[in-house]
Amino acid sequence: MPSQVWLLTLCAFAIGTAEFVIAGLITQISTSLNITEGQAGYLIIAYAAAVVLGGPPLTIFLARFEKKKVLLTLMLFFIIGNLISASTTNFSVVLAARVLVGMVQGPFYGIGAVVATSFVRPELAGRAIGQMFAGLTLASVFGVPAGTWIGTHFGWTTTLFVVAGLGVASLAGVQLLLKSMKAEDNRISVRSQLAAFRRPQLIASIAFTILAWTGFMACYAYIAPVGEYVAGYSRQGTVILMMVVGFGMLIGNRIGGQSADRNLSATLVIWPFAMIVSLLLLGAVVHSFWAFTAAAFIFGIASFANVSPMQMRVMKYGSEAPELAATVNISAFNLANCLGGYIGGKVIDSPHLGAAFIPYAGIGVSLIGLILIVALEWRSVRDGRNTQKA
Repeated sequence: MPSQVWLLTLCAFAIGTAEFVIAGLITQISTSLNITEGQAGYLIIAYAAAVVLGGPPLTIFLARFEKKKVLLTLMLFFIIGNLISASTTNFSVVLAARVLVGMVQGPFYGIGAVVATSFVRPELAGRAIGQMFAGLTLASVFGVPAGTWIGTHFGWTTTLFVVAGLGVASLAGVQLLLKSMKAEDNRISVRSQLAAFRRPQLIASIAFTILAWTGFMACYAYIAPVGEYVAGYSRQGTVILMMVVGFGMLIGNRIGGQSADRNLSATLVIWPFAMIVSLLLLGAVVHSFWAFTAAAFIFGIASFANVSPMQMRVMKYGSEAPELAATVNISAFNLANCLGGYIGGKVIDSPHLGAAFIPYAGIGVSLIGLILIVALEWRSVRDGRNTQKA
């Protein structure tokens, strides 16, 4: 991969760290701002809501401008948002700054994917996009644990200053390494891309992403407090817990992509089921330190093995508008982050449920997603057989 694609990986790493690191800082933020863990979780919800609402329209709007300037502008706002978050103890201001940072993600990933493919031969386009999005997985493995460690020892605001520093490095790299790309008049293409969303299977694929992923975020957003309050981790030790989950995500991301290449239909059923089972396992062993740690690793694998298959199904049924479809699916993931964060926040603040119930919080929604995908894939296979017979 050319150095420019690796640069975009760094940008994705910075953005991914900003998105997920709050999950490892929930307890520190709640203590510092004198709010509950559930209220601190609104920082995750606000970010995700910004991606959901801002991603698709901003991607369409910004596609008409020169791409290097767009990426520079987006990274500048990313830096500003993180600096504001790190420089105040006013919860409302931090919340607003998270919205600003969240607005960057959808357009950057959508437009950045196009830029990544411009530096490689057409047959390597998929690999280039995959390399860029690997930054998101690496953020879960290294960025979140490192940010949690920094926040534990030096304060959560220091973590956000470091994230802003990653943004500065990314901004400098974009300026130095990326070439200017002539903007295209895409008024016609926008119209045709929007028409792709008339396909019921595409809409159903996006709905599946939302439903299945809600269970992941309802647990992941609050797994640090669960580890600290129930499983026996110290506050400093939650860094190790986040790293364990992150390594599981890295492995799951690779396994999920490989299994999807072999049999996408089966993979779309197997991995959501495996994630639900892993959540049940987490809940069953939540009071046992070592068993909970092992179950958290399995949870990371089973959860992130879903990412590639979900994205591939959306791309399959949104082939007429792959960029917009991919961006909308990123919004779907983040809508699930909103729902999961909200559900988990209500559970952890509940006097009757609390942290020990967090692994079970999103299972019901994910189970609906599993039922939906089983029905969709069964119908797809049936229609395929009928077509062959005809």
